[in-house]
Parts: sequence; structure tokens; C-alpha cells
Amino acid sequence: EVSTDDPETAFRTLANREDLNPEEGSIHHCLYQFTRNEKLTETNKLLCDVCTQRHYGPKKNIQSEKKYVYTNAKKQMLISLAPPILTLHLKRFQQAGFNLRKVNRHIKFPEVIDLAPFCTVKCQNVAEGNTKVLYSLYGVVEHSGTMRSGHYTAYAKVRSMNSRLADLVLRGQSPQALETEPVKGQWFHVSDTHVQAVSASKVLSSQAYLLFYERLL
Repeated sequence: EVSTDDPETAFRTLANREDLNPEEGSIHHCLYQFTRNEKLTETNKLLCDVCTQRHYGPKKNIQSEKKYVYTNAKKQMLISLAPPILTLHLKRFQQAGFNLRKVNRHIKFPEVIDLAPFCTVKCQNVAEGNTKVLYSLYGVVEHSGTMRSGHYTAYAKVRSMNSRLADLVLRGQSPQALETEPVKGQWFHVSDTHVQAVSASKVLSSQAYLLFYERLL
């Protein structure tokens, strides 16, 4: 898809990314790396139709002669539509020779996360003037064991229904105000048929595999 956005705003975010200074080993650092600005040079240069036509003439001549112009470019993946429910899937495996090995490193994650530094400045469903896009944690999936065998358990927060979130999901209404505190509720650890109440600190110390956040409106 060809974009005609102003190059000066195409790479701008709702909040300044440089103010983040994310801690390595945190979910903020993962998101920062995933959405970083990349330079495409040398063998990664981008095929430029405009440059090609400017250099070789009309497109019909280009195809017959198979001549193309490649140019240096910048690439950045940003969020253009903030979802009602945010699901973050952590890559818990890595290649070790010819085998896959599980990554057991603890990744820090907060109860409330702000996606604004990772959203484009023209994010579609963020009210004008808002510089925060906040989400509250309500579920975590954890895996124990190895790549060959293991056990999945979950942490879930029992909380009151978020009627404004339902409005966003069902009617697509854009939020006009943002809360800053996590949704109140009680956390539970679920392992097969065993369910036990736990503290928020227990949840935040878990080895997360999947994280589920709901948008604060």
C-alpha cells in the first residue's frame, strides 16, 4: 500500500519514545524493540516505482526491460488502531543448533501499560489531544516445563463489568477520557480444577507466556 503521508509525521508517535528509556527484560523494552525505526540499505533496499519511472520512463518499458531502481528507506511498525483487548504473546523459544530451547527468562510487565509511545500520531480511535493509551492487566497464561512437556496455568482477575469497554467493542465508540488506575478486582490462580486466590505481586512475578490487557476508558 502506497502512503502519501508527510514523512515528518509518518514516524511520529502519540508520546515521545525517547522519554521511555525502557528497562531491558521488560515488556516495554520488547515493544520498543518491536516498533523501532529500521534503516533499509544495501541488500535490503526498497524497490521504488516512482524512482524507477523517473529514471527509465513509463512502466510498460520497465517491465519489458526488467530494470528497477532500489532506494534506501526507513521502516517502522506502529499501532494505527488501539484494540479494546490487547493480547501480547511472548516468544518463549529460541534456536539452539538444530533444536529449539525454551526461554525461561522472567519478563517484567506492569498492571497498567501505556501504548502511546508505540501508536502512530494519527491513531484512529484515540480522542484528539490524548497522549496516553492505557490498558489494565486482567489475565496471564504461564507455562512450566520444557519444550517437550509442561503444564499451562492461568492467572485471572475477577472484576466488575467494564460497561464502557463493552461500548467500545460493540459500537466502536472512541474513548473520550482515560483512567489511570488498574481495574479493581481479585486475582486467582487457575491450574486444571484447582483455583486459589493470589496477590497481584504473585501475578507480576510469574513467567508470562501470554498477557491480556483491557483498555481503560
